[in-house]
Amino acid sequence: MAGRGRWGTVFSAWPARRFAEPPRVEPLLNILHEDADLLVVNKPAGLVCHPTKGDAWSSLIGRVRLHLGDAASPHLVNRLDRETSGVVLVAKTGRRAGKLKQLFAERGVAKEYLAIVHGHVAAEAGVCEAPLGRDESSVVAIKDCVRADGRAARTEFAVVRRLVRAEGEFTCLRVRPETGRKHQIRIHLAHLGHPLVGDKLYGSDERLYLAFVERRLTAAQRAQLLLPCQALHAERLRFRWLLRDWEFVAEPEAWFTDFIAGRPCADDWAERYR
Repeated sequence: MAGRGRWGTVFSAWPARRFAEPPRVEPLLNILHEDADLLVVNKPAGLVCHPTKGDAWSSLIGRVRLHLGDAASPHLVNRLDRETSGVVLVAKTGRRAGKLKQLFAERGVAKEYLAIVHGHVAAEAGVCEAPLGRDESSVVAIKDCVRADGRAARTEFAVVRRLVRAEGEFTCLRVRPETGRKHQIRIHLAHLGHPLVGDKLYGSDERLYLAFVERRLTAAQRAQLLLPCQALHAERLRFRWLLRDWEFVAEPEAWFTDFIAGRPCADDWAERYR
């Protein structure tokens, strides 16, 4: 069963399922780089960064620990939303993690994302500079919004490609967030009138998010979303560290590129959210 606590917090009380874990066929990690200090991976959409279940496969940090072994003490330097894919840095020691997190805090890391949004964005490039804070009108506790008394946030974007599918008009954007507020890209793009395709919280109806977390999305609601995951991919990170320049680039998943190319996208809801 499921319900909502104060301020719309959603909780679940489903009984634990007891069955043998099926054999895993997907790779443990998509590794972009590894050395003595750093592990860089391309996180798939649908995988949480930190565990919400008991098995190691259900979170990115759990899979990292399986890869590095019991003696390791890995630290995620940056985190992505569950439904966002792309580059994640993992420091192998707390000391290295502290230095890298400081780089992020001081805006010493250049971040680039790919996003697919509803509608044709008119301008070839632009900036959204709008403060963000809690959305007190929403029943969803984690939802933020543009508000005058919020924290400063700035997002640059440029059109990569405008496309037309049977479902409507869409635009692929390259997005560069200068600040790192919660859900910043998602909120800013929705504020501009171009929400992410597949965004359950900042799209057309936040009730889709509630239905999703309560495991009651209907087939019609899934069709309305068009994609199992929000179309946001952390494509690139660039920074200077240890007296050298670093750049990591991650390719988006097949469903992302298929959507842009006008091809049918895999309907893998059950696999991603088991």
